[in-house]
Amino acid sequence: MPKRAKELTATEVRRLVQKPGFHAVGGVAGLYLTVSSTMASSWILRTKIGDRRRDIGLGGFPEVKLAQARERALEAKDKIKSGIDPVAERKEARSRLLAQQMKEITFEQAAAKVIEKKQAEASNPKHAQQWANTLKTYAFPVLGKMAVKDVDLTHVIKVLEPEWEKKTETMTRVRQRVEAVLAWATVHGHRSGDNPARWKGNLDAVLPAPAKVAKTKNHAALPYARAAEFMADLRTRDGLAAKALEFAILTAARSGEVRGATWREIDLEQKVWTIPGDRMKAGSEHRVPLPDTAIRLLEAIPRIEGNELVFPAPRGGQMSDATLAAVIRRMNESKPEGKRYTDPKQDDRPVTQHGFRSTFRDWAGECTAYPGEAIEKALAHTIRNKAEAAYRRGDMLDKRRLLMADWATYLNNTAPKAGSVTPIRKEA
Repeated sequence: MPKRAKELTATEVRRLVQKPGFHAVGGVAGLYLTVSSTMASSWILRTKIGDRRRDIGLGGFPEVKLAQARERALEAKDKIKSGIDPVAERKEARSRLLAQQMKEITFEQAAAKVIEKKQAEASNPKHAQQWANTLKTYAFPVLGKMAVKDVDLTHVIKVLEPEWEKKTETMTRVRQRVEAVLAWATVHGHRSGDNPARWKGNLDAVLPAPAKVAKTKNHAALPYARAAEFMADLRTRDGLAAKALEFAILTAARSGEVRGATWREIDLEQKVWTIPGDRMKAGSEHRVPLPDTAIRLLEAIPRIEGNELVFPAPRGGQMSDATLAAVIRRMNESKPEGKRYTDPKQDDRPVTQHGFRSTFRDWAGECTAYPGEAIEKALAHTIRNKAEAAYRRGDMLDKRRLLMADWATYLNNTAPKAGSVTPIRKEA
């Protein structure tokens, strides 16, 4: 018959913590206090489970008292007698806990994963940044710290409703992005059930339709009859921002395309600016024929050693969109009321840089006989009809070279007056 260990008292157990080794404490067969070489103490139940010997940890000493250790040892033995492996049971419980913790992420954590995915997919990094900005501004104050599994219709409405009628376009994007985050969370097992940010058959019963409340406004554009006046005024302004704005108007390019332009993209000899696809809205390379006026402008700009940007900011980075807008604002501030550069079709709102693309489009359509396809190509617009786009693979560079030369001439105030037609010159 095996020797039974002496049943130690709590006082006697406290004395053992100075002696490294395994110390039987009695009361329950196989119950030991283990003391490491660093004097860390813990409880172990040495027993047999099936045909295996196991050491079952019962907690540290003195956090777990002697009486508690004996209770835990007896409970473990009862489970073993019932055919339950306490060690396996504990591992399964821990695994379930970890799985549950992994599932319970916040909306903000789920959004970070979706934004990371968008950054990997996006041809324009700005797109992913817009996702982050709109969610941070409108969604995170309500949903950010919530467990993503707990987000319901009430919470989504709380995000959208306050600004829905004032900023319909923005809040529509917010709704779409919240829906995408919740969809990602569902697919990855972090939530279940319907998507409370879904529009059809859901939010459409609560919020007014965007088309009913949105007040769409185009970029304010200057009437083309005043374009030469504006350009003459602009050329009296000093600074690289004014030159960037002039170049943008001459080329009918977007603000980001101009602000990000590098010298390696520009061939002064061939008079062509080639914008790579990763900087274009449509994702395709775009060639811009440069009229002589634009070439002279570029030749007059000093190059900064170590900086490839044509129009860098004062600190060397890329110029901001607000910098170009500031040029127009200062020009308007110097003009008397009634003479400012505004869009009469939009309640005399101050014109924008992007609006000059509309100015160019109106002039080209009404004052020239250039084909519509050449004008759209000049604006880097894509052909929406896929079948038509498949057959139009050229970029009409030669026709557009004539078009942009005539636009530059018009801006120099020597073009025919509005209403007359500029014929297409014969190509050499």
